[in-house]
Amino acid sequence: MSKPVVAIPCDFREFDGNVWHVAAHQYVRAAVEGAGVMTFLVPALESGNDVDEVLDRVDGVLASGARSNVHPSLYGREATEADGPFDPGRDATSLPLIRRALDRGVPLLAICRGIQELNVALGGTLATEIQEQPGVWDHRKPDVPELDVAYGIRQDVTVKEGSCLAPVLGAGRVRVNSLHRQAIAATAPRLAVEAIADDGTIEAVSVIGARAFAVGVQWHPEYWVRTDAPSAALFRAFGDAVRAYRESKNR
Repeated sequence: MSKPVVAIPCDFREFDGNVWHVAAHQYVRAAVEGAGVMTFLVPALESGNDVDEVLDRVDGVLASGARSNVHPSLYGREATEADGPFDPGRDATSLPLIRRALDRGVPLLAICRGIQELNVALGGTLATEIQEQPGVWDHRKPDVPELDVAYGIRQDVTVKEGSCLAPVLGAGRVRVNSLHRQAIAATAPRLAVEAIADDGTIEAVSVIGARAFAVGVQWHPEYWVRTDAPSAALFRAFGDAVRAYRESKNR
């Protein structure tokens, strides 16, 4: 029996004068090894992608993290240089894909930039440079060359009792590797808060009334999916939802 396929929107990047549609290996690896699926990389085109044609061919969507930020104009704010870097191709690809996946009941896991895309796609807003706000911790990735140190699991979040993540991660405190300088400000009306950091930062959400698994997390479960139990559990739950969706299509 063939494996289900998950779409991962690419980033648009320039290397040595050439432009590339790229996806970070850690997300692809986590999808393949942690969720047990194959991946389909969707190019970051500002126009030309047909989201229904993409979704016809896949069984889930994984909206990954990225170095770029969602453009503030997409949530009603004027952009400044400090809000960047931006990736219009990623915005134009990922946000419509998220909205349509939810419309069609396609399972969705949104990570880091992905949770921010999910919030903006459904009408929410973002806060930038949150470490400058009173009482908010510095959630930024440490500026060190060793990735295992940079992505180290160092922060607690509290998963809400009765939330859809509670059966996956357990209710209460879970230790994660949350690395970001932007976060959800106004939560989109269709999103329920699933987990928060001790400083009140929203760290996980789910889509209210979703027809399938539809979760966003601000931390990086993909990095330690091989060795960290909560990270593995989250990808396993996503993979189970993707397989169930595929089976429902084939009935």
